[in-house]
Amino acid sequence: MDRREFIRLAGASLACAATGMPEVSGQEECVLGGRSRPNFLIILADDMGFSDLGCYGSEIRTPHLDGLASEGLLFTQGYNCARCCPSRAALLTGLYPHQAGVGKMVSAPDAPERPGPYQGYLNDHCATLAEVLRAAGYRTYMSGKWHVGEAPEHWPRKRGFDRYFGLISGASSYWELIDQPDRKRMMAQDDEPFTPEPGEFYMTDAFSDFAVRCVKEHAGHEDPFLLYLAYTAPHWPLHAWPEDIARHEDAYRIGWEELRRRRYARQRALGVIDPKWPLSPLDEEVPPWEAVEDKPYWERLMAVYAAMIDRMDHGIGRVLRALEETGAAENTIVVFLSDNGGCAEDIAGRKLHTPGTRAGERGSYDAYKRPWANASNTPFRLYKKWIHEGGIATPFLMRWPRGIAQPGGMTHQVAHIIDIMPTCLDAAGVAYPETFDERPVLPVEGRSLLPILRGETREPHPALFWEHFGNRGVRAGDWKYVAAANGDWELYNLAEDRTELRDLGGTAPEKARELHALYEAWAQRVGV
Repeated sequence: MDRREFIRLAGASLACAATGMPEVSGQEECVLGGRSRPNFLIILADDMGFSDLGCYGSEIRTPHLDGLASEGLLFTQGYNCARCCPSRAALLTGLYPHQAGVGKMVSAPDAPERPGPYQGYLNDHCATLAEVLRAAGYRTYMSGKWHVGEAPEHWPRKRGFDRYFGLISGASSYWELIDQPDRKRMMAQDDEPFTPEPGEFYMTDAFSDFAVRCVKEHAGHEDPFLLYLAYTAPHWPLHAWPEDIARHEDAYRIGWEELRRRRYARQRALGVIDPKWPLSPLDEEVPPWEAVEDKPYWERLMAVYAAMIDRMDHGIGRVLRALEETGAAENTIVVFLSDNGGCAEDIAGRKLHTPGTRAGERGSYDAYKRPWANASNTPFRLYKKWIHEGGIATPFLMRWPRGIAQPGGMTHQVAHIIDIMPTCLDAAGVAYPETFDERPVLPVEGRSLLPILRGETREPHPALFWEHFGNRGVRAGDWKYVAAANGDWELYNLAEDRTELRDLGGTAPEKARELHALYEAWAQRVGV
């Protein structure tokens, strides 16, 4: 028996113990839902708001993600870490971003060293999900945006992935690589730089293509796999195929106010939000639609944004179909979420837009900006980078045909992106190590979501915490204590008021002091 076969059988035995399923003798493996340890497909969208999927109230065409909800479990209270880099670090490590070294943004490859919670790449005090699963006999693949270490020594294959294709950097043109004013943009195929061929290249399709290839090439291997598919869609710049734009170009003549009202009504009907939570008011910096002069320009921005989500959903459908065709679907845990809420940024200052081009076209460089981001985050307020619900609430879907108690269900139990790592290890029966590669690693902060998948009530986190560029917050039970950078603290009871419209700080000062103490202790512990 070779080392990989030994690890595979040992891992299956551990999985039996972890899930309470009976072991079998000889060369047979424990069965988790009819087979050995599950595969994992983790899909991360980029800059997508809470209400941007059909199953969360959107008009955007997302049949495959809606299918995940109808076949799996929809979380109404899923959370990320408010921005791309911190969320990716948390997903990969099960730690708060500061503990992994990515409390702010990724650092440039030639940037001066700034070790600590804000060093800008994954540190040596963490082990990634890919590293831990690969050591337990999994094959590990990644397709898409990395953004947690730009120097070659911090690339995905140095952090546990067997194969990699994607964008090492942050946002880029979807049609080609265009350097940003602050730094060069890089793609890689495994350990080698990759330059897209001009013509038919489109970033979202390329990521989907490689993910499909990984699934099909893995077929026949007895080892289970991890596939991490991290899209850049629908992050700016707004680029989409003309046929995808055409499907959505008439949908946004109603304007952002009416769009928010319609999404809110659908969310209430679906049960995604509690009817007692009012729709937050239109952002005070957003003009009323009737006062907008260049309506066709604004309509197209949202149509392109919707087309980008449509294309991502189409690619996800191809990956799910590959799982079916290779016989892997029944025992693959699929997770989908977004790295932060809708993005209010206006990128005109980057001066990368080619005059005479329209949003969506090659050469254009535009974003959908604050008005449409306000609609994306329906019913919440504020945006990416804030710790208010509009910045951290995410669509969160899970599917595991052979391991889920109530397919098509919905849960109001709280889930956080740090829970993904322990959930996968729990399902695989793999213990999180105290040391990795002869170095000590921090224990995970997340908690397994498997009890929720089994239809049980999970022991919740005593508290969850956030900090990003001075925006900060803590949630303990139904209570949330939150502040914008340089702003005053606010206190909300989310069970009664998840749209955060009634600040209770003045009427519940003892609760405010209690949560403030929790936050300060956590901030000191992780190095805020």
